[in-house]
Amino acid sequence: MALALIDHHCHGVVTQDLDSAGFEALLTESPWPAPPGTSMFDSQLGFAVRRRCAPLLGLEPSADAEAYLRRRSELGAVEASRRLLTAAQVGAWLVDTGYEADRVTGPAELSALSGTPAHRIVRLEPVAEQMAVGGIDAAAFATRFAETLEAAVTGPAKEGSAAGLKTIAAYRFGLDLEPARPDAFEVTFAAGAWLRAIGESRTARLTDPVLLRHIIWAGVDLGLPIQFHTGFGDPDVRLYSADPSLLHDFLAATRGSGASIMLLHCYPYHRQAGYLANVFPHVYMDVGEGLNHVGARSAAVLAEALELTPFHKMLYSSDAFGLAELHYLGATGFRRDLRQVLNGFVASGAWAASDAERAAFLIGSANARRVYNLDG
Repeated sequence: MALALIDHHCHGVVTQDLDSAGFEALLTESPWPAPPGTSMFDSQLGFAVRRRCAPLLGLEPSADAEAYLRRRSELGAVEASRRLLTAAQVGAWLVDTGYEADRVTGPAELSALSGTPAHRIVRLEPVAEQMAVGGIDAAAFATRFAETLEAAVTGPAKEGSAAGLKTIAAYRFGLDLEPARPDAFEVTFAAGAWLRAIGESRTARLTDPVLLRHIIWAGVDLGLPIQFHTGFGDPDVRLYSADPSLLHDFLAATRGSGASIMLLHCYPYHRQAGYLANVFPHVYMDVGEGLNHVGARSAAVLAEALELTPFHKMLYSSDAFGLAELHYLGATGFRRDLRQVLNGFVASGAWAASDAERAAFLIGSANARRVYNLDG
């Protein structure tokens, strides 16, 4: 029986048919195409797609890229996604709805395709940006944001309340933020400057460190788990400023807040994240999309993450976006890697078999159910 998994951070899938360039663009974090004569399939992730996803589409393992894309097109994006999502056997999805939501399925559609529940994760920055574009006085920013965020979390009745929050401060400024909550004067002054800039440029991208701190602390006040992007990402993130250890003082400041801090992805800082999860009672981590991208080295990365991370503090996530292949590879690869690593501990005599079963149960699904209150 497959290990029960909850994917505590992912995105929806594209249901429009994709050409070769469109498919390859979703195989990488890079916004640029591969050089002439090469392909984004020439990667650990590309090889894994051809090797492991091809049989689900009716092809031999490691079918060439052209045959894979042709068969996917014959089936259609919806059918291909349905096959891959159901084969992933993920018990529940926690879906970040704050990135290119008009391009990919929402939680309800993802649930319908996979046959398993999906829950919303509200991204903080878009909530502030959409509110600001609508027009607001700087002095009212703090109050209006708190009201708007609470409404976003509550959501329409048909969607249900959000399971958690997410911030992409790592992309917008970096994680080296002042740890303390900004005072009212700081927020009003920063909001005034940002709102004037929006009026001049007609675009709203929140990068001000004071306002980023404010919206994060507003999220802390709600008591929901808050996901922080850390580590690996697209070129908008400066990797050195996405090291989760930069959050140390903020984690100390929020220790008694009641909000859990979820460190996403973490690679190549997964050992630092494991340390933080070890020493702070409200900090959790995963190795997320990094495992898909390191491919054949994924078990080694997972083993490194398990060196310091308490087993009740690690979760599973895929960070899959756009391609159902990524949801499938994330789940099946994580099961394979976790089994390999834990069985190695048992085989060496370091663990009992019951210890491995306990750790797998916690990491695969129990931790996510507890932290996100999925059974409440």
